[in-house]
Amino acid sequence: MDPAVVGSAQFGQLWTTKLPGNYRNNLEQIYSQPLVYTLDDGIQYVFIATTQNNVYKINAKTGNIVASRNMHIPFLTSDVVPCTDINPLIGVTATGVIDPTTDTWYLTAKTYEDQTDQVKGLANGRYFFHAIDVNTLAEKPGFPKPMEGMLARNNPNRNFNGGIQHQRPALLLTGQYVYAGFASHCVQYNFTGWVVGWDKTTGSVVERFTTEAGPEPVKTPGGGIWMSGGGLASDNKGSMYFSTGNGYASQLHGTPVPGRQPPTALEEAAVNMKINDDGSLTVADFFMPWEKEQLDGADKDLGTTPLELLPPSTFSCPNAKRLGVITGKSGKTYFLNLDNLGGYQMGVNKLDAIPQAPIQNENSVYAGAGVYPLEGGYVYINVIQYQTHVFKFSCDGSGNPAFTKVADSPEKAAYVLGVGHGTTTSLNGQAGTGLYWMTDVDGYNLRIYNAVPQNGVLQLIKTANIPGVTKFSKPVFGDGRAYVGTVQGLLYAFGSPVNLPLTCTSPNDFGKISINSTSAVKTIQCQANTYTQVKAITLKNTANFQISSLPSLPVDVPAGKNISFNAVFAPTAPGPLSVDVAVNTSSGDTKFSPNTPVSLKGIGTSANPLLAVSPNTVSFNGVIVDQNDGGATESIIFSNVGDGVLTVQGLDYSVISETGAYVQPNKTAAGVQVGPFTFSNIPSTIAGNSEAIVKINFNPVATGNFAVYVHVRSDGGTKIFDVFGTASSQPNALLEFEAADGSGRWIPYTRNNPPFTFGNVYEQTTKSLRMRLTNNGSASAGSLSVTVSKPPFGVPGIVGAQNGADLGEGTNLAAGESATAVLFCSVPKSQVNVDTYNGTATWVMNTGDPNFGKQQIQFFCNAVAEQVGPLAANGSAIYRYNGCYKENNPGRQLAVQLYGNDPAMTNEKCINACSAKGYSIAASEYTNECWCGKRFPREMADEIDCNYQCTGNSTQTCGGNGYFHDHSHMSLFSNGKGLPPLPDVPPSILPSIGAYNYTGCFSEGVGGRALGAAQTASDDMTVAYCASYCSKYQYFGIEYANECFCGNQFGTGVKKLADSECSMTCNGNSTQYCGAGNKLTVYGTNGTNSAPSGASSTTTGTATASASSSSATATGPAVAVQTAAGFVYQGCYTEGTSGRALGDSQTAYTGMTVEKCAAFCSAYTYMAVEYMSECYCGNTVGAGAAVATDNGCTMACSGNANELCGGPYRLNFYKQNKTAATSTSTTLTGTTSTSTGTTKTSTTTSATTTATGPAIVQTADTFAYQGCYSEGTSGRALAATYTVSGTMSVEVCAAYCKGYAYMGVEYANECYCGNTIGAGAATVTDGSNHLDFLVSNCHSYWTDHCPECW
Repeated sequence: MDPAVVGSAQFGQLWTTKLPGNYRNNLEQIYSQPLVYTLDDGIQYVFIATTQNNVYKINAKTGNIVASRNMHIPFLTSDVVPCTDINPLIGVTATGVIDPTTDTWYLTAKTYEDQTDQVKGLANGRYFFHAIDVNTLAEKPGFPKPMEGMLARNNPNRNFNGGIQHQRPALLLTGQYVYAGFASHCVQYNFTGWVVGWDKTTGSVVERFTTEAGPEPVKTPGGGIWMSGGGLASDNKGSMYFSTGNGYASQLHGTPVPGRQPPTALEEAAVNMKINDDGSLTVADFFMPWEKEQLDGADKDLGTTPLELLPPSTFSCPNAKRLGVITGKSGKTYFLNLDNLGGYQMGVNKLDAIPQAPIQNENSVYAGAGVYPLEGGYVYINVIQYQTHVFKFSCDGSGNPAFTKVADSPEKAAYVLGVGHGTTTSLNGQAGTGLYWMTDVDGYNLRIYNAVPQNGVLQLIKTANIPGVTKFSKPVFGDGRAYVGTVQGLLYAFGSPVNLPLTCTSPNDFGKISINSTSAVKTIQCQANTYTQVKAITLKNTANFQISSLPSLPVDVPAGKNISFNAVFAPTAPGPLSVDVAVNTSSGDTKFSPNTPVSLKGIGTSANPLLAVSPNTVSFNGVIVDQNDGGATESIIFSNVGDGVLTVQGLDYSVISETGAYVQPNKTAAGVQVGPFTFSNIPSTIAGNSEAIVKINFNPVATGNFAVYVHVRSDGGTKIFDVFGTASSQPNALLEFEAADGSGRWIPYTRNNPPFTFGNVYEQTTKSLRMRLTNNGSASAGSLSVTVSKPPFGVPGIVGAQNGADLGEGTNLAAGESATAVLFCSVPKSQVNVDTYNGTATWVMNTGDPNFGKQQIQFFCNAVAEQVGPLAANGSAIYRYNGCYKENNPGRQLAVQLYGNDPAMTNEKCINACSAKGYSIAASEYTNECWCGKRFPREMADEIDCNYQCTGNSTQTCGGNGYFHDHSHMSLFSNGKGLPPLPDVPPSILPSIGAYNYTGCFSEGVGGRALGAAQTASDDMTVAYCASYCSKYQYFGIEYANECFCGNQFGTGVKKLADSECSMTCNGNSTQYCGAGNKLTVYGTNGTNSAPSGASSTTTGTATASASSSSATATGPAVAVQTAAGFVYQGCYTEGTSGRALGDSQTAYTGMTVEKCAAFCSAYTYMAVEYMSECYCGNTVGAGAAVATDNGCTMACSGNANELCGGPYRLNFYKQNKTAATSTSTTLTGTTSTSTGTTKTSTTTSATTTATGPAIVQTADTFAYQGCYSEGTSGRALAATYTVSGTMSVEVCAAYCKGYAYMGVEYANECYCGNTIGAGAATVTDGSNHLDFLVSNCHSYWTDHCPECW
């Protein structure tokens, strides 16, 4: 496009063509850009596809519709309301692509499964991939191809739904494959971004890639590829680039991730994909703005514009050789290094790691940038409601790219969405001819500027109004014309008028005329098409043609009248010759051109011989001495362009200049030799209009520059040609790799060297090192070429090449010149305490150095994870990561929870805590809980099931809720001493152990222990453990799952209970029963079921539900309790997707009922029961918790078989009814057990007790009396530590418990300490099995009534 023409009055609208489609009386709309293409008939056509699924072939010059057809009925916008961005029809909305090798037009179309125009709806929407013959508009055989129901290759849980998906980006044709990107309609429905690829010949699908590849639930939408209609891009070096919109998996969630470790959810991202040989794609690199989640929340897509590749011939700096540009809804313009896009939050202070800080524009940007690669390079950004900004490219002193704003447009873009993509043109690539074009939906719809601004302003040179111009469109070009589509059924063409004011005789062929002869005169007649004034008639070149008999000028010629002039052909050279006569006119009508061309042509001939030599220079560059036997050979053509036979009279040779002096050549059997040159096949004669091929061989024996100038003499004239040669020594390939130690050293490559190494690279980091190839030959060495190069670009693994371009095939290095490529080792996020592992990659390379040979260059990286907790002498962790294990399978898999709800939770903290307690196994769970044990859980899960970040370190994993968010899991570590898991069998009563036989389930005594001779407790408690401890006694009993008591007789008041009353499983073996609260599983040496002395019997049949019982016999199917202590049932709920549904407080014990949980959670808004025995409280409901659709709350409460207490990963959920009657029970402020286990809470109430016996001690040390309390319902009221002494007093216990928040005395000689109060402990007045309770620092405390509370 010539700026002189475009800016002149002659440039304007040439024609408009109305497209006839009228489906349901709607106008055609052109959302896919027109394609301009010239067919074999020499005619240029414009190809149009519309939202009505019609395709058109239009003559580009005249605007006439040559052919058209309908592919399908269109899809109705009403089926995707409220999304009316494209309205009322959706058919073809993405720009197709034409393959010039097969004349095939590829595009996609949206329609319905039913083509009878009856069945509509979202579910019936379908997409088809078309291949159309542009000559006939007929479908290619085997096409179109349906797409419905495709499963994503990288996530089979995602399937393609044509009704939901929307194909907006322009298609990409690269090699054998065609690719299309997909998003949604206005971010609606369960969509995901897709890239689908087809083989262009067969139409078979070669890629089905989704941008949401798991483990997010399949209902998580996001990652759409739409780019306002901009196209998928390729660098023709094996990479594809595109950008994506917002999404809701947000996998990274503030965790910095290198670009070479892309997430599986590619949301708000600029993406580099490797195009594999089979057409499949591999994610190679990505960039995601640091504020990704904020952009999601504000619906500010990064992917509103395409990622555009800037021409590296202009836009290149030492530190960023290949650049791209992208701008999104946030208004930020990002200039990216295409070889290192930047990852996520990898910059300083977790900001963007990109070559230049983002440029903030005033408003959102939907238009792809305009790019002008001449005159230093410019980039143009069209901002909604604001001016177009112009940025000048340069490289700063550090070698980084710098884009500086240098100008604005005087006009602002429309206040509504729709300003188009920027486009630039030039006149045959000439500097000074650049134009910047843009369309807009408001104001001047077509605006054309000089590309290079002046004085800070873009100079507007042409405008046009185009009603209904399509949003996000741009002009397309062909043969000096520009084409713009609209949504009002019209296609516009702009250019310099092609309507001629004169119709002249043209072309005028004079035939063959001998040189130096003149043809007969031809009279040229010109008839006026309109009233015209002829101002001048000129011949552009008078060397071979002349004109005469011109009319007296200027002359007015009425329409229909003629003028004439004469022309002759007088050739001065042989061969085809031509010229134009320019008839300059003025008609007063801008529809007509001011010039009418008249073509003259002819062929010059010679009856005599006539010599021609081609080429006139032959060069031998970089010939290596002695490399090739016989040297190198080129050819030159001696031609006789005359009719007579040509006689070659001789050749004269000079090694000085074209004018001599001449030297005597050496005639050999091989030919005529002059220095290192040998000429052969020199003809003596050449027939008329024939030619002869002369061979020239260059075979130097020494390095240097050589020349010979040859003078050819013949009877058809003389010619001179020059021959040059450069002889070089062998190049020497020196391949080196940057040392991993940062010293700056370069390590040379040899075949026997170990692999190039990155050394140790720690998880969640990327190390980049350079490989350098140098031509290390002598100063006279020839250039070193890279003949084979297969870099590890886009390959699986942690080691790879930054791109497929650097040190690529075809690279040439002069002597002493070097080139580098960057390789990286990018170690992904991993769990701590995993073993180191190796990453390797191979680069296949060969060069022009004959001694180099084809090499398999190996690269090695040692991937190292963080080691935490106790460390071995070699620095590795003693507690190794064993994997992700399934929790609640069926019950808790580890016996001890040390703490929970810890905002600073890390695996290191948990491992150290469990190690200090002597446990061989430590596990983190639910982001903030720490569990310990000595036996492995039953079932290992997939690593992807542990997907929670630790609250104290987002780079670590602390359990998860499974790939499908349906089950809790733990991240487990062990020191190698963990016991194997127990068999998956239900718990049972062990009938005997050694000399002991099972005697029964017994209550504690009244006024003392049932068995009081000796006692111990252990989190590894089993029947065998207690039997061993009590081996000197006749009886032993186990209580509270972990307490062991010994004796030779029972204390007073002991009663035998039903076996089912002792329902707690042993902490050390969940297949055995170990009593319950205040109930013992008893064994004796005096025979099975022989009750010890002192014990009385009670009902042993069915136990009735009561506040003190730990189990109940169902009288019917378990049902959901509707109300309990002010709580109202809400339904069966799932756990949260990123944590507990209720996470403020929790407790668990055998004997759980809804009523007990309600009492425990009385201070909270919500309560829930789960897994028969677990109780959770909270004031807010965790993210993702929702009503369960599978009715999974099917487990009866462990304390009342008539009540439902949730199920696996399901909760019976209750909400506090604020108007309900309040509970009459008295609770102590601060007695609620929270999962942190460390908070010392002050009390504000105290129990009032009147002594009827020994006095109550009101204070002891720092402790203050609080009252007489019951033991906990699922464990000790105070469980941190305890002691037993025959001289027990309140003061002794206070001294023992110094440092704890609470102390309590019980059974006259027992002292218990703790920082939290166990669930169910409360003030009592019944005088049995209770503690006098005290709190430190006047928190609270309890009395000296050691046997019981009087």
